[in-house]
Amino acid sequence: MSDQKLFAHADEGEATVLAPGNTRRVLIHTPELMQVEFCFEQGAVGALHSHPHVQVSYVAEGRFEVTIDGVTQVVGTGGSFIVPSGLVHGVVALEKGRLVDVFTPMRADFL
Repeated sequence: MSDQKLFAHADEGEATVLAPGNTRRVLIHTPELMQVEFCFEQGAVGALHSHPHVQVSYVAEGRFEVTIDGVTQVVGTGGSFIVPSGLVHGVVALEKGRLVDVFTPMRADFL
């Protein structure tokens, strides 16, 4: 059996403050895959950026204005979006909310 972590619990992991009203917490990962929770206060911004990882995001709580490759839509609780590798994307929290993102491969820069 490997040393791979197979389970993560709600009280594990430290939040990293990214900007006012915006935190990130790595939940669990392998070299191929990573799950991360982002928490936003109303009005907080996930600035436009890009990365080589494919990202899929689930809106666990709240409503977000999501921009991907110049296209903007509002995505609310229960909705999802995919960011293909290399596309510029970002979010604005229209209300307090939480995103659960999955990246492939994992984001080594988050560790």
